[in-house]
Amino acid sequence: MSVDQNLVRTMREQVADLLAKQRHDDAASGIPPMTPEDERQFARALIGRVLEQYARTEIAAGRSPLDAQAEEEVSQGIHAALFGVGRLQPLLEDPDVENVDINGYDNVFIQYADGREERGAPVADSDDELVELVQVLGSYSGLASRPFDSANPQLDLRLPDGSRLSAVMDVCSRPAVSVRRARLDKVGLDELVGLGTISPRLAAFCSAAVRARKNIMIAGATNAGKTTFLRALANEIPPSERLITVERALELGLGEFSDLHPNVVAFEERLPNSEGAGAITMADLVRRSLRMNPSRVIVGEVLGDEIVTMLNAMSQGNDGSLSTIHANSSAEVFNRIATYAIQSAEHLPQDATNLLIAGAVDFVIFLTRENRFSEGGSMRRYVASVREVNGVDGRVLSSEIFADDGSGHAQPAAPIECIADLIEAGYDPVATYARGA
Repeated sequence: MSVDQNLVRTMREQVADLLAKQRHDDAASGIPPMTPEDERQFARALIGRVLEQYARTEIAAGRSPLDAQAEEEVSQGIHAALFGVGRLQPLLEDPDVENVDINGYDNVFIQYADGREERGAPVADSDDELVELVQVLGSYSGLASRPFDSANPQLDLRLPDGSRLSAVMDVCSRPAVSVRRARLDKVGLDELVGLGTISPRLAAFCSAAVRARKNIMIAGATNAGKTTFLRALANEIPPSERLITVERALELGLGEFSDLHPNVVAFEERLPNSEGAGAITMADLVRRSLRMNPSRVIVGEVLGDEIVTMLNAMSQGNDGSLSTIHANSSAEVFNRIATYAIQSAEHLPQDATNLLIAGAVDFVIFLTRENRFSEGGSMRRYVASVREVNGVDGRVLSSEIFADDGSGHAQPAAPIECIADLIEAGYDPVATYARGA
């Protein structure tokens, strides 16, 4: 019998709330905090209590409760969801940790927010134990169980704290795992202004572009802050709108903040089973999202042939869509899209792709990062370029409306063609914007 993942998630939240309440009560009473092992044991008792209450509810409603085997599987699933990150937990709780790279259980590298990189302690006692840890996470962290074995040597998922985990085995000499921390889940444009990611004027522009329902591609290299920036843009969307998110592995978590986004459906790509059947691709999910009455469709990251479906969706009335893509500059985004499109099932040629881009994409926002060791070793991510798509004439025509002037901020650099739409959405191109405005 397969574990009911929805039941596991619901009960995990109940147990987590009880654990948090106990921690709070202990602290208020001056009782020393429980050791990790004591907390695990206490959690098992809480899991038993929650399962018992569930059984009573089912019986009272005239339904059959879980049998002993199913109850044990659900219990293990709850415990794994709560504590399955094992020795990674202290790193995930450290607010200064940015990324964790594991090249075998005892070869651990920790990257901090200020740009430092240090060797870390082993995260398991063997490579086999490291693989088992990832397998547990794959079983309980997503919408459906995701295998990690010789037949499925790659895994991407979102950890309970919102961090992204990517793991591979059998294609390298030792299992390798990378964890990218989600340090800014509930982030707005004002916070990004404070961090130096964008100027106040650019924040005002981005806010107006979202309110004006412009289609925006967020570009940048790995670890440039694309997902965080996408969250900040999404938080400019009015709470009244219905959002459909499409991701390879859940990471955006927009639905976790009901005050900002009460109406969210999150789609996650499903991998094929051991017989090679049952897969649901990103392209399938983008198509499905259009039938779910979306106000906007948000695609977490474009990496393949879903680009054609997404551009078609953008150009057919689903204005206000957001997505991220890997690229080395704002201008390179168009070539990257064309590469994905020609490799897709449609084998879309360059000319057709350019027409599709011109009809679908309004703005490309490019982020970069720099290490500033001369200023105390900090790392800064910032918007270096904003490009507006103006049309097509054999190639995609665009203008760089914000560009880095050498100060580390993208400043106004060219007239905005759709300025009337932005002004209607509240943008004042001549105002002097103060930080946080």
